[in-house]
Amino acid sequence: MGAPAVLLAVALATLLAPASGAPVRQQASRNKLLLVSFDGFRWNYDQDVDTPNLDAMALDGVKARYMTPAFITLTSPCHFTLVTGKYVENHGVVHNMFYNTSSKLKWPYHTTLGIQKWWDNGSLPIWITAQRQGLKTGSFFYPGGNVTYQGEAVTLSRKEGILHNYKDEVEWRANIDTVMKWFTDEGLDLVTLYFGEPDSTGHRYGPESQERKEIVMQVDRTVGYLRDSIRKSGLESNLNLLIVSDHGMTTVNKMASDLVELHKVSNFSFKDIEFELLDYGPNGMLLPKEGMLEKVYEALKDAHPRLHVYKKEFFPKSLHYANHSRVTPLLMYSDPGYVIHGRVNVQFNNGEHGFDNKVMDMKTIFRAVGPSFKKGLEVEPFESVHVYELMCKLLGIVPEANDGLLSTLLPILQETNDSVLSTQTPTLSPSLTTTPSARCGGCLGTRRLPLKRSALLPSGWPPLVLGLLVAATLLVKVA
Repeated sequence: MGAPAVLLAVALATLLAPASGAPVRQQASRNKLLLVSFDGFRWNYDQDVDTPNLDAMALDGVKARYMTPAFITLTSPCHFTLVTGKYVENHGVVHNMFYNTSSKLKWPYHTTLGIQKWWDNGSLPIWITAQRQGLKTGSFFYPGGNVTYQGEAVTLSRKEGILHNYKDEVEWRANIDTVMKWFTDEGLDLVTLYFGEPDSTGHRYGPESQERKEIVMQVDRTVGYLRDSIRKSGLESNLNLLIVSDHGMTTVNKMASDLVELHKVSNFSFKDIEFELLDYGPNGMLLPKEGMLEKVYEALKDAHPRLHVYKKEFFPKSLHYANHSRVTPLLMYSDPGYVIHGRVNVQFNNGEHGFDNKVMDMKTIFRAVGPSFKKGLEVEPFESVHVYELMCKLLGIVPEANDGLLSTLLPILQETNDSVLSTQTPTLSPSLTTTPSARCGGCLGTRRLPLKRSALLPSGWPPLVLGLLVAATLLVKVA
């Protein structure tokens, strides 16, 4: 082998050296990441309210026309999808409520936030993955951020109290101040920050109410305060900001003549039920007593035109929900605007979510701004399952196996972004059986400004792979 070949062989060996999966630092600095979720912010809430700060953020960064949440469109399942990149049937947080079909135990949402075994059931959220790769992370009220995973806790965390006032704007700003100190004084690299509005107001007054419009204006003021705080903290040049939500909201037809009331269904009796999870919006789960599955199913399957009842194995695969051991043999959901009443009518919200994620009122928001993002870009809709891969890319960490695709959101990043660390994306584990086309949810496009595809290598290959191929080709030619 001649001298040129030897040199190429050395170069090839150098390229191969980082292929073990560890992040490779491209320069000394690392951008920080702040993920902010405003619960229940429907995709079009900014269209009937003046939102100058959200509008300015879109001009300075990236806005999706809307984002499709995971099903089931409830708070905890959708938030856990964002930080794991998995559909609900693959991460296992299948409901806001912890329940046990054997003991009949059921805990409300706030209590469930602190039940470790409900969250830690095989999936690692981004906080833990980042910490295992040398970063420091924080969770402020974010669902799932206050328990341990495989014995490891988030570096810093805050948990909301059961009587927490979601609407307190003064507290919102104080929480932002704390998060800024986490970044500047504590050296955190990643923080997830959660606000319980406009969800709470949307439930109580309805998504078309004046009260909802006012809370959206409060959200917008908070976005302005947040961006000002980032600038004043000296973080503008090295912090990427994502603003998202978990799901949307729709109006409940409380006075409809055709309410969905299981206690009025003929041939159905709760005496045939071993365990039930009902009266939680438009969703329901039933565990019939032994030998009663067919009887209960036959009584309910065509009981109401607004009610969709399935045996677990026949639940729509496109919803990526039923294939988990926590899901009961019978499950159901209702049409938009209708909730499911069980033994008695106890649901009185004016707004509700939990419906099929294809329903437009369930769609939500995605905004991004910071040194890593393009500016003034509005992109076509995508699924929330892809946000996790984007966050791992921004942090320069190797993601866990997940259902998302980095290529879906890679075009929203700057063409050259030296402060982002290169990573390798592992192959999906055998339990994640969705096909690439199903996971992609369509190619990402633009509505306003053209997307430059030059940032993507052929077939989405990372630079390391392309470099290996080029070096190998040259080696063959000179050997």
